[in-house]
Amino acid sequence: MAVELKRQVLDYMESHNTMTLATSQGESPWAATVFYASDGLKLYFFSAPDSRHCQNLAVNPRVAVTIQEDYHDWRRIKGIQLEGRVAAVDSLIEKGKAMTVYARKYPDVMKIFTDPGSGPLYKAFLKVKFYRVAPEKLFYIDNEQGFGKRQELAAEELQN
Repeated sequence: MAVELKRQVLDYMESHNTMTLATSQGESPWAATVFYASDGLKLYFFSAPDSRHCQNLAVNPRVAVTIQEDYHDWRRIKGIQLEGRVAAVDSLIEKGKAMTVYARKYPDVMKIFTDPGSGPLYKAFLKVKFYRVAPEKLFYIDNEQGFGKRQELAAEELQN
């Protein structure tokens, strides 16, 4: 059962592109939608360090994330809810890994951002940082399996 659930989660992550990232600082919550690429259950995204969500992460690395579509029929709703921690990707090895994972999912985007000839987009990419979300708790929702069907991926599966 856990193997099948993990496969469903990984397939869902691989077939979607955006996640809603919820951060907070003090009593002020914030949510931002960002593109992501997954490596197993780890999620990589890049963003400007001066963005509100990254400023929040600098103070509080705890996040909640959702990945879902805009479904018209509630009986078909599927998605992922998770909580975890975000870390800035600082080591050269992990930066290389993050860029490889991202380029595999978005090859055209990476070509534009890494080509000095693309002008403003290239300059913007030079200012962003990669971040990694490591889930600590993860739920998969699938109303096609039953209304409100919500399964938790076991903690040991999150570490692999």
